[in-house]
Amino acid sequence: MVLDGVQALDVAGPLDVFAEANHFLPEAQRYAVTLVGGRPDSVACSSGIEFKVHCGYLDHHADSDTLLVAGGPRFPDYRPEPALVDWLRLRARGARRYGAVCNGVFLLGHAGLLGGREITTHWDHAQRLSDQFPGANVRPDKIFVRDGNLFTCGGVAAGIDLCLALIAEDWGHELAMKVAKRLIVYIRRDGGQSQYSPYLAVGPDQDSLVARVLRHVTDHIVDALTIEEIADAVGVSRRTFSRAFARHAQVTPSVFVDQVRIDVARKLLEETDVPLKTVAFRCGFGSAARMRMIFSRQLGTTPRLYRERFRAGDLGRAA
Repeated sequence: MVLDGVQALDVAGPLDVFAEANHFLPEAQRYAVTLVGGRPDSVACSSGIEFKVHCGYLDHHADSDTLLVAGGPRFPDYRPEPALVDWLRLRARGARRYGAVCNGVFLLGHAGLLGGREITTHWDHAQRLSDQFPGANVRPDKIFVRDGNLFTCGGVAAGIDLCLALIAEDWGHELAMKVAKRLIVYIRRDGGQSQYSPYLAVGPDQDSLVARVLRHVTDHIVDALTIEEIADAVGVSRRTFSRAFARHAQVTPSVFVDQVRIDVARKLLEETDVPLKTVAFRCGFGSAARMRMIFSRQLGTTPRLYRERFRAGDLGRAA
């Protein structure tokens, strides 16, 4: 399902995964893909590219084995017309499996297909998805999520991860691996979306408890920060501090401190070549081993792998 304003890679990535899989499959078992648009003829992508669609949704009445809804920048704000909502609900229920790439999941939400289900989307839209469809269990750090016959994934290129998983389910890991090698992508990416997103989200109120704690922790990042010391620094009792902070920040103070340390460490890993032990010391982890443990727990990757992926100097040399 592709609508005007769709992200081109949300469509092209999955299409190429299935096309590469067809190279290895007998003709009778190959994937046959139909692009269904909001209207016949073509759809305009957010980048200006146009995709020719096979038909408009009002002319597509057949059930599909797999139904995927592609996303795009406008879809969190998009309110689909009732006929489209009815079509999506009917076609999803008639499919063996269904899902969405990126924020195409909002369209499934409007069709009432997310209640009680575990889902994900692009990290930048995860909180809004959760707020808009509170009956769903949004997993913002997952690259892709399967819940029964519902498949959802993070942003843009994660559609490739999702479709590789579909191929592995249909034909086994070996075929999915062959397709991944042809596309020069990982069969399974290490870590979650948090390694790509800003880790901390502090609101604009600079006098809030969370903002005051963030300033204090950042200014004393090398210190061995305790709950008592932080509470005293922001002028709140220990008992009141722990309860109020967890309510406003949605994490405990100790986890928040680790998150601040991770953000500072990520900047050093991206922009400098200083040794990992030095990064760990400057960020208050105490040792490279402890930094590695916290990185693995919070981001699903290691400091060394993070640096290899995101170091700015390496990107510049590659360009």
